[in-house]
Amino acid sequence: MSAIKRILVTGGAGFLGSHLCERLLEQGHDVICLDNFFTSQKSNVLHLLSNPNFELIRHDITTPIFLEVDEIYNLACPAAPGHYQFNPIKTMKTSILGAIHVLGMARRCRARVLQASTSEIYGDPEIHPQPETYRGSVNTLGPRACYDEGKRAAETLFMDYHRHNGIDIRLIRIFNTYGPRMHPFDGRVISNFIRQALSNEDITIFGDGTQTRSFCYRDDLIEGMIRMMNQETNFIGPVNLGNPHEFTIRELAELVIELTRSGSRLVYQPLPADDPTQRQPNIDLARKHLHWEPTIELREGLLKTIEWFRSIRLSDYRPPTPKY
Repeated sequence: MSAIKRILVTGGAGFLGSHLCERLLEQGHDVICLDNFFTSQKSNVLHLLSNPNFELIRHDITTPIFLEVDEIYNLACPAAPGHYQFNPIKTMKTSILGAIHVLGMARRCRARVLQASTSEIYGDPEIHPQPETYRGSVNTLGPRACYDEGKRAAETLFMDYHRHNGIDIRLIRIFNTYGPRMHPFDGRVISNFIRQALSNEDITIFGDGTQTRSFCYRDDLIEGMIRMMNQETNFIGPVNLGNPHEFTIRELAELVIELTRSGSRLVYQPLPADDPTQRQPNIDLARKHLHWEPTIELREGLLKTIEWFRSIRLSDYRPPTPKY
């Protein structure tokens, strides 16, 4: 077994963060989960509290915290449009101040630090699929800019700390990811569709449904994230992590109706401002440097996600934004 590390996961009680904490604990590491519980749920990590290697801290990463750690996974930031637009100034602060604080900790502790960046930095892309060399097409004044530009600024901070202070960094760009423990009211297309289908409500499609997305199941994404943190070459990224198989939003809605055996109908509403019409990762670098690519097909992943949605009580989840 590899050496036991003390690992900090910011945003560790969130959808992806809680699964990452699980995986790291399974590997025998000491895990510190830090979260302010703005969009996450204590229930996501409740089963981990009895593990002596797990520690939960309620803290907002926009203010400094001093911990002794070997590695940091920086996942702290609302990631769904409904969440990050709820308080856009706070979203920007979380990305920028959060990056400064974890990078300062990494410098002091000589820790390796991974930044969970996003495909949103590509904006509404003019190149398809998107390679890491693409610099993006982002509206700096639009309603999504708080997240897009916050993450872009965080990448800049990571690279400057790496160049000027020698910080050991890793940069990943996460594309659409789904699976159990998604917040049912996060405004993401998969959680919206499943929630509506299970209630036999009309399924709301924004736009004409021909816009595309690529959906990666959470287990595949976590595997890629850990591989990126642990690889010992000179490759620091950025690297795209996502599923390269592309689907239209209408195809996704029809598949959700089929798998839930729902009587829902499709209804259409105008496309929100700056919503990308295409989103598909080029994962050549992930294949080359991490020997990684997704293995779980959309149908299989959706079945697991639908099963989890059937098991929860929606009343246990607080919609932090108006419902769609």
